[in-house]
Amino acid sequence: MTVVDFLMRSMVTIPAKAKLAAKIAPITALILVAAIARPAAKPAGSGINERYLSPLEMLLSPDGHRLYVVCQASDELRVVDIESGKVVTVVPLGRAPRGITLSPDGTQIYVTNSTDDTVSVIDAATLKVTRTLPTGFEPAGVVSDRTGETLYVANRLSGDISVIDVKTGQEMKRLLAGRGASYLALSPDGKFIYGTHIYPNPGAFRTPPNSEITVIDTGRQTVVERKPLHNVAGVFHVALSADGKLGVAAQLRPKNLIPLAHVEHGWVFGNSLTLFGEDVGGTVQVPIDELDRYYSLPWGVVITPDKSKIFLTTAASESVTVIDVPRLLSYVRARREPFVNDLSASANYVAARIPVGHNPRGVLLSKDATRLYVANRLDDNITVIDTKANRVVSTIDLGGPKTINPFRRGERLFFTANYAFQSQFGCSNCHLDATIDGLQWDLEPDGFGKDIVDNRSLEDLSGTEPFKWNGGNPDLPTECGPRTEKYFFRSQSYGDRELTDLVTFVYSLPYRPNRYRLANGELTPAQERGKAIFERTTYKNGKLIPQTNQCAYCHSGPKYTNQQQLDVGTGKPTDRSPLVDVPHLRNVVYSAPYLHDGSAQSLEEIWTVFNPKDTHGVSNDLTKDELNDLIEYLKTL
Repeated sequence: MTVVDFLMRSMVTIPAKAKLAAKIAPITALILVAAIARPAAKPAGSGINERYLSPLEMLLSPDGHRLYVVCQASDELRVVDIESGKVVTVVPLGRAPRGITLSPDGTQIYVTNSTDDTVSVIDAATLKVTRTLPTGFEPAGVVSDRTGETLYVANRLSGDISVIDVKTGQEMKRLLAGRGASYLALSPDGKFIYGTHIYPNPGAFRTPPNSEITVIDTGRQTVVERKPLHNVAGVFHVALSADGKLGVAAQLRPKNLIPLAHVEHGWVFGNSLTLFGEDVGGTVQVPIDELDRYYSLPWGVVITPDKSKIFLTTAASESVTVIDVPRLLSYVRARREPFVNDLSASANYVAARIPVGHNPRGVLLSKDATRLYVANRLDDNITVIDTKANRVVSTIDLGGPKTINPFRRGERLFFTANYAFQSQFGCSNCHLDATIDGLQWDLEPDGFGKDIVDNRSLEDLSGTEPFKWNGGNPDLPTECGPRTEKYFFRSQSYGDRELTDLVTFVYSLPYRPNRYRLANGELTPAQERGKAIFERTTYKNGKLIPQTNQCAYCHSGPKYTNQQQLDVGTGKPTDRSPLVDVPHLRNVVYSAPYLHDGSAQSLEEIWTVFNPKDTHGVSNDLTKDELNDLIEYLKTL
């Protein structure tokens, strides 16, 4: 019997075995979950093997009769007949598809495959993949220019935008974008592309996060403007009005510079929009939260052709927010001072809040704008809303599994804000798309202004225990259970079974592919030299390096951590103890900033700025080229 077999048996026996089983099964389940890396498969019929669809983004066919739905978890495009509401075709794609667009003439469908670093080109007539185009690291959003000759692809991990010649299929150049480049929108006149990114741009330690809207001139194929978004970290979909005079981007404003002691008194995240364009004369940030109700994780956004309404999916609140555009613009023009932190403002323009399914993401209007389609990622269906009445009129079932297994239940828990006080935020606010947020937080259980912590990656966590930067939490149930309830959510949160489901999901998160290794898995000469430096046991003069100061001693094992707490000299006056938990290094290249408090903006800064006495490995005897080699090797881990 595998660990997961026993875990699942424990969970299903609770109702059947009276008091004793009810007492011990959840405890047993939590202990077992803490010990597993990636749960083993369960025999068919249990729901463990279910392959969900996870619809993410949508497009309409030019005639408006078909809906193209990108299904991220099942690696496919599902084609829905609008009239019947039935799936008529399934098109296999690459791994983890994320973004979609049409060629201007409607003959080609382009879908990004985020794990494969490619774009699938689909013939709209035959619904067959005809070509696969290479991109940057982890492609997300994609748009075509007005001529159909050039494709623009936002690459989340490489933080840039690929410019691809459609005819040759070759990438012509890369344009620097914000960190975590993700979503793109073409202006109605075709002259500009607007891009957003989900992680804040690098900045000075413990200063407000900043992001941007990257503006590309399609004629010149260059970035011509970077609209600054101050105090913003996490920018999602961007949309333009039909007349091109109003742009809107969905975004988060984290309150990460003050202790997290204000949950019951106000915001941890401000859910908001940035408006830009001629209608507002610049950029204006506007809140959508209310004093006692929050609109967590604003994500997908669309503006009606007549510019009467904005529809916004609030992914963690499981709803669609309806904003009255004339009232919004009137209010913006009347208020001369910034009001993004005014919780009374949204009552002047938020017209409705429509409940939909779990984790709504992409949003799309019908050709006549009478219907709104909402992709419910964790329900495998599409909600259809009457845009005039602001009410749900139907649901399109995409044909996913009907059994909800523990992994899916845990995923729903991770991506909802329903458990926090006033439903302000959830796990996915800090771990965007189950990754990181690039921020540092002051968690007041350690004391106000004490133990500033960087947000760590969740990839393949088993075998990296204990958790917290000081190693204070021995396992994931402790990390996600009572501690979260008491110090984060400020509200009664997970029951035993819910906590088990949540931990099961988090432990199932895999590593993303490492893009810095050669295709055959071998190392380049520079990476080989860096590996030798990483594994060295002596100084250049032949003297033995103390074991606890050898890179490969602390960062040992399959995940490059010895799971101990050590003083490596990176402690700050704000830290209660100089001891820090040795972090795992797998995919460390993707998780900047670095050190326990996020004070190092790059891998290089760890040793050039924060290791003056050679207490965090030996680096002061390295040349610049040797340090570069070490970093090149670390990127491959």
